This record gives sequence, structure tokens and C-alpha cells, in this order.
Amino acid sequence: MNPLDRWRLVLGKYAARRLSVGGPGLQGVQQRMDQALDYLYGREYQGRGLRTGTGPGSLDPSQLTLVTWLGEVRELFPQETVEIIEKHALDRYGLTELVTDPQTLERLEPNQQLLRALLTLRGHLHGEVLDMARRIIRQVVDEIRRRLEPEVRQALAGRLNRFRHSPLAVARNFDAIGTLRSNLRHFDQSRQQMVIEQLRFFERNARRLPWDVILCVDQSGSMADSVIHSAVMAGILAALPAFRVRIVVFDTQVVDLSDHAGDPVETLMRVQLGGGTDIAQAVRYCSQLVAHPQRTVLALVTDFCEGASPDELVRAVKQLAEARVRLLGLASLDAQAHPVYDRQIAERLAGCGMEIAALTPQKLAHWLVKVIS
Repeated sequence: MNPLDRWRLVLGKYAARRLSVGGPGLQGVQQRMDQALDYLYGREYQGRGLRTGTGPGSLDPSQLTLVTWLGEVRELFPQETVEIIEKHALDRYGLTELVTDPQTLERLEPNQQLLRALLTLRGHLHGEVLDMARRIIRQVVDEIRRRLEPEVRQALAGRLNRFRHSPLAVARNFDAIGTLRSNLRHFDQSRQQMVIEQLRFFERNARRLPWDVILCVDQSGSMADSVIHSAVMAGILAALPAFRVRIVVFDTQVVDLSDHAGDPVETLMRVQLGGGTDIAQAVRYCSQLVAHPQRTVLALVTDFCEGASPDELVRAVKQLAEARVRLLGLASLDAQAHPVYDRQIAERLAGCGMEIAALTPQKLAHWLVKVIS
């Protein structure tokens, strides 16, 4: 960003004419940054009798809502800047409708964007608003779970046993050849058609795999979507008797939420987004949870932007790999499911034996099948 554009963002929209100097002005991301800043700091002008609304026929950009503004701020600015802006919004401009007014919160559409906003401001939720926020979080989490669970469970189901049949009629277990064979005697010569009197379905071998799955999840400010999906995934896996699931979240501190692994809502209500990132400390903590290295999967969900010593992180990962723990580094995904991570550190960890991937929850389930089969 050139100095003039930086000053333009600092001084606000009324400085545009003097700073653009015949140029095109702010474009693209910078224009979005300007709109997000004006949504908050434009309130300074209201006390000076300045009209801030848009008139008919205006070509101004679409107006932000409180929820979309929170999402824009967290996407467009560095974490330290986000913390300052949110502090100004709450303390200086009294922008507390989202976290203090149940009626305002009730009018907002429950969706993943709102869930991110509630997690971001969780420390400011109290009383009736906290109860309502919990209900909204459960509603959004249940919707995500309904979308993910069938495919995840199917991926983790036992393999077909083609030597035994089951009385349970499950479409994906249908034995087409066996059905034809068992009904050959019912062939109708006059109509030249097979009359199917009995459908046959294969049995599935139950998976009895004593695998421990440790989800180690970065809860720094940029990881909101990954934290949400990790909590839901932990809940799905914890409901399967073949897995023992632990979930650990971290920034510069480590919090073990394994007691709540089966309930994504309780997990998310204990997450505190923000802060720095000490991945090495989290990996060392998780290493203490490993009881059976050869039957343990450690999935590290992070953007690999290590705030502490990368050498310490490499050393911790190498020790787990040498113990034959199966290691997966899951890169952070943005809202469009594009991976966003520090590739240099990820490559160093890959060299130590950690498989690096950018996987949706469905693809993570298929990866687990490959590992534990």
C-alpha cells in the first residue's frame, strides 16, 4: 500500500479529493477497508452536524450491517489492529447492540458468520444475551452437523463383508449380483422379465479400531471457521465408539477441552479467539496425551504462523513422528475453502514426517479411513 492510500484510510473519506491527486482512489480490498473503517469512525462526524446518510440515486457502496462489519474487520486487518478497532467499537462508540440487546441479537439471521461474531465477542456476553447466544450457536452447529455427519459416518463405516448378508435394507450395501442369483427361479417366461421377490444386502464389518484422535486446534483470531468445524468434527467422532477423541485449543496458552469433545456447543463456548500463537507448546502438551503412539492420530489445525521458535516446533513434531504417531497438519481454510498458511514452516514439518493438507471435514474423514484401515 502506498503512503497516500495509507493516509487516505487514516484521514477518512473527506480527504479523498486532496489525496487522490487525479488518480483512481482506493480500489478493491482498500475500498473495503475504507468502508469498514468509515462504518465505525464515521460516527465522529455525527456530533458535528454532518449528514452521513446516502441520498436517492447514490453510488455509494452497499451499507454494512453490524454482523457483516465484524466479519470484514477480522478479514481485512491484522489481529492487533482488529483488537484496537473492536475495543473502540465497544468502549468509545458504544457499539454494543450485538452483545447487550437480546432483541437485536434475536433479529439476526443464525448463520456461520454470526457464529464467528459471537465467538469473537464471547467475553462480553452476559445474562440473557449469553443464553440467547448459546441457543444461536447450538442452532448453527446443529445445521453444520446435519450437513457433515452423514458423509463422515459413511466414510468411517466398516467395509462390506461380501461373504455374509444382512436383513437390514441399506441402499449402499445392495448386492445386485446376489439378488439376481437368488431370484432366477422367478423368471417370467411369458413377459421375459425377472420377478424380484427377495432383495439381498451385504453385511458390513464393524470397525473395532482402538484409535485415539487428538485434535490440536489453533484459536488465534484468523482461525474462527477452522475452530468451528473442528469442534463439530470432534463431536461426530466422539459419538463413534471406535474412537477416543481429545480436543485441545491454543494460542499462547493451551486449554484442554476433551471433557466437552462430544458437545460442540460447550467446546465453542469455552473458546477464546484472539491472542498470539505458540504451536510448539501445544504440540508438546499433546505429546503428553499419547498413550498408544502406533494407534494415535494427531491432527494439528493451524495456519502454521508460529509466534515462538520454529525450531522448537520442528523438534516437537519430529519426536512424535519418531514415536510413530500419525501426524496430520491441516492448513487453515478461508471462507472460500482456500488454504491460508505459512508454507515454509509447513514444508519443514512435512520433512519431519507430518502430512500437510488442506482438507474439508468430509475429506478429513476419508483421510482417517486411509490411516486406520
